[in-house]
Amino acid sequence: MSDPVPPAPRLDAFSLRLAAANALIRRRRTIKPAAMSVKRVEHEHLAAILENANWAPTHGLTEPWRFVVFTDEARGSLASKLQALYRDTTPAAEVREDKLAKLGETPLLAPVVIAVGLHRQVSAQIPELEEIEAVACAVQNMHLTASALGMAAFWSTPPVTYTREMADWLGWTGAGDRCLGLFYLGWPADETWPDSPRRPMADKVVWRNSAE
Repeated sequence: MSDPVPPAPRLDAFSLRLAAANALIRRRRTIKPAAMSVKRVEHEHLAAILENANWAPTHGLTEPWRFVVFTDEARGSLASKLQALYRDTTPAAEVREDKLAKLGETPLLAPVVIAVGLHRQVSAQIPELEEIEAVACAVQNMHLTASALGMAAFWSTPPVTYTREMADWLGWTGAGDRCLGLFYLGWPADETWPDSPRRPMADKVVWRNSAE
């Protein structure tokens, strides 16, 4: 008589949560607008993505992240503004027609473009770098949520987005307010989810366990 098949090991709630987190984080990919489809993004998905951005870590609970969401015809206004800023901030002899065209075309390739902003507290008690880090964490939350939904996302930072004029146009008029780029969001045109290599973590960590 053969031995009975041993039962599968039971996974506790912690192990299940860790496995789910590992899978989601390691599945996140940058998928650029050119690889997105024209399929519409439902408001409920956008709301979930933005709500999770609101739960990023923030020193002093300043919650410095700000967003402007562009859809439909508003993407054309964004594209025109990017082109105008490029012309205005680039010496005439250095203007590249291919770059100008790309600034006008890219916002139209994704169904949703979200301008990412930093709202600086008036007191400036928290260092600006820490506020920028908080906004970056908010964007990572957005990207992870998009990945969980099977959506494509790309955080783009063309130099014109860092200008004072861009922040003002978006309504971020405080002295320390800044635009920190554009978050493109849509559905992948290709059903094959892209792969991405990583070098070993051991090459990037130094362990110290004794006084020196």
